[in-house]
Amino acid sequence: MDLLKWSKRPAADVEARKPEVNIVRGLIARATTPLLPDDYLHLLNPLWSARELRGRVLEVVRETEDSATVTIRTGWGFPDSYKPGQYVGIGLQVGGRWHWRSYSLTSIGDTSDTTIAITVKANPDGFLSTHLVDGVSPGTVIRLAAPKGDFHLPEPLPDSVLFLTAGSGITPVMSMLRSLRSRENVPDIVHVHSAPTRDDVIFLEELEKMDADVLSYDLQLQLTREQGKFDIGQLDAEVPDWRDRQCWACGPVAMLDTVEERFTEEGLRDQLHIERFAIARTDVGGEGGTVTFAKSGKSAEIDGATTLLEAGEELGIQMPFGCRMGICQTCVVPLAGGYVRDLRNGEERREGERIQTCISSVSGECTLDL
Repeated sequence: MDLLKWSKRPAADVEARKPEVNIVRGLIARATTPLLPDDYLHLLNPLWSARELRGRVLEVVRETEDSATVTIRTGWGFPDSYKPGQYVGIGLQVGGRWHWRSYSLTSIGDTSDTTIAITVKANPDGFLSTHLVDGVSPGTVIRLAAPKGDFHLPEPLPDSVLFLTAGSGITPVMSMLRSLRSRENVPDIVHVHSAPTRDDVIFLEELEKMDADVLSYDLQLQLTREQGKFDIGQLDAEVPDWRDRQCWACGPVAMLDTVEERFTEEGLRDQLHIERFAIARTDVGGEGGTVTFAKSGKSAEIDGATTLLEAGEELGIQMPFGCRMGICQTCVVPLAGGYVRDLRNGEERREGERIQTCISSVSGECTLDL
């Protein structure tokens, strides 16, 4: 057993589809010390890296004026499949610095062809989203994090489904719809989607084709510049049986808050599944201050609305992250010193406690061992 552990240790942090592969990689690593097999493999093909998940951009296709679908060839170690509706971490090097964000997968969940797709809407305040839509070139090698997330359909499928989406909130649901369409039997689906105009509807042609071809799929577009914003009160008239349906909702924070409130009032919260792209930040945040990253030897002055995760990434520090919403716990680290405040509820955490960097900001000063 000790020999087995000794053999695997050099590749212990490497994700492998078949764990026994790490025994072979570990032995080769021992034989090539101080170099690892990865030092040679990446020279032949960057996607063969065993130290991290990688991908290569194959193409970027415009969906709307401010959105695009990025197709990626995945490298060694990427999972064989994922659940439609999950998200993937994307790391892109720009100006010598790695920038990380999470994006919903819009491909169907099968990676047998070793490709995945994300569809990104450029946010005026979002550096990476803008670069992915406007600046990334085919052939670019990126870093990947394995797919995660609980926003997906169950097995067996419910008999009836309600999708409530708006803007780029269509992206995780598009993965579900594509997966469902590949099956023989599509459940009864009503899909209410909001966008300012028809030109702003991501996947418009595909959605309308599915609406025409699949009898059990009913698409209801809400064009907000003509019809106003989606009102949860419309459901009684537009989808009379909505209380009998399992609902998946994704869109702006304000919309999701009203949907969640209505389902809760009706005693149907268990039927609602929500995916949020932004945390609902309260107005009781800290005053900001100085955050110090001890191992990196870097520090920054930030305001009380900037998260510790954002501050670290801006300094070029590779921060652990997942959902960026305070759900998955991937970003949890111990607070080495000082105070931070939870942006969702204003609660303060102090030295010695474990905190989530994606939903916490500094309150005066703090230190993280990163």
